[in-house]
Amino acid sequence: MSATETARAGRREWTALAALVLPTLIIAMDLVVLILATPALSAALQPSGTQLLWITDVYGFLIAGSLVTMGTLGDRIGRRRLLLVGAAAFGVASLLAAYAPTAELLIAARALQGIAGATLMPSTLSLLRSLFADEAQRRFAIGLWVTTFSAGTVVGPLVAGVLLQHFWWGSVFLLNLPVMAVLLVVGPRLLPEVRDPAPGRFDLPGAALSVVAMLALIYGVKRAAEYGADPGALVALVAGAVVGALFVRRQRRIAHPLLDLGLFRSVAFRTSVLINIAIGVMLAGIFLFVAQYLQLVLGMTPLEAGLWLIPPTAGIIAGSLLAPVLVQRIPAPHVVSGGLVVAAVGLAVIAQVGAEPNLALVTAGMVVLGIGAAPASTLSVDLIIGSAPPERAGSASAVSETGNELGNALGIALLGSIGVAVYRATMADGLPVAAAARLAPPDAAAAADTVAGAYDAAARLPEAAGAELVQVATAAFVRGMQLSAWTGAALAVAAALAAPVLLRASR
Repeated sequence: MSATETARAGRREWTALAALVLPTLIIAMDLVVLILATPALSAALQPSGTQLLWITDVYGFLIAGSLVTMGTLGDRIGRRRLLLVGAAAFGVASLLAAYAPTAELLIAARALQGIAGATLMPSTLSLLRSLFADEAQRRFAIGLWVTTFSAGTVVGPLVAGVLLQHFWWGSVFLLNLPVMAVLLVVGPRLLPEVRDPAPGRFDLPGAALSVVAMLALIYGVKRAAEYGADPGALVALVAGAVVGALFVRRQRRIAHPLLDLGLFRSVAFRTSVLINIAIGVMLAGIFLFVAQYLQLVLGMTPLEAGLWLIPPTAGIIAGSLLAPVLVQRIPAPHVVSGGLVVAAVGLAVIAQVGAEPNLALVTAGMVVLGIGAAPASTLSVDLIIGSAPPERAGSASAVSETGNELGNALGIALLGSIGVAVYRATMADGLPVAAAARLAPPDAAAAADTVAGAYDAAARLPEAAGAELVQVATAAFVRGMQLSAWTGAALAVAAALAAPVLLRASR
């Protein structure tokens, strides 16, 4: 039997893959399950506005902030061990969240979920490298991993909608328990234990700097997207940059760094990370507009909007599964480049949507975007973990996931800010006279600030004046969505042109 045949994964490895993608699905679902549960949760716990924001955001913040620390910790103590500890902690946190009697305890439970989630994500991805030594099989496995994470963000609201029709708001968290229980039972039997044989001392001060830097940066970016460049956002961004610089300086000086900065010496590694960030910017940024378009312009419920996001998810699945087939005939960097060009076409299609409702055009654009972005994302992740030494796979996986989280935050902030700026500029000059004369000042200000505010204000106006306000606000919103889609398309083309760097590096 040849070495190549020996290296190929068998039934045991593929069964282990099924165990690994389930927690990935749950982590993604928990990012969005509270979208539908917020009204019932608010009625039950009576959180303040600030508490409600933290209930929604603290989970994602702590995942993003803890990824580097947890990825490197897995390299040191064992990736399977960290995965199982994280699964147990995630289950306990989900149980606490489901039955939290106060807003404060729910925030604490969601924070624990975030920290536990940060142990699961890099552990699952780095274990894929250990399970699948064959390059083609590994790419296929990573494609399934990427698909599962993407599917979770769509399945989450759908599952939450079904549960909330029959049970209380906390039931959305109980779905996590059987998945984590299965992982705890089958994990020790199916998953290999892999660790760095000579890890050195764990850099606790570096871990603290890493978490603080990422939390500050992600918070600053998201605050800037919501409130603009206000003092709070600027302080957070500056603090994150300063602490991040201190973290990098420390990592260069100590003997056993938390993050091996030598990974970034590889052109393939750092270019793949940048492409991963760019894909996050495109997907998260345009999803923000499409979600509003479906619910406000087309009048869908959140559940209906979630159902119409299934076709784009199918596009992502198709693109992810197509990637391993394409790279058998086409060099991986060229597939990445081609996928980004297809993604740019999808964004250009979305940019053609006008003020008149057009569900077909939006859906077609999102499907094409998913088909193009998925192989680019799958192969960039493969290049990230494939270009790192095996003993640093956890750290490399954490960098990949951190880049994705940062890309999501930047997409909402950058593309969202473009849309908001266009909307406000348009409404400042074009608020209908009839509506402005009848609206109370707070309602007029809300209508000029966001499209949701305009729709709410229109409901309190006479029919003709309300219809005119809706028409003007929709046109302003769509104009902002168009410019954001063109910006995303330009970013995709720029990333496609950069992909040949990967080809030179991989050679």
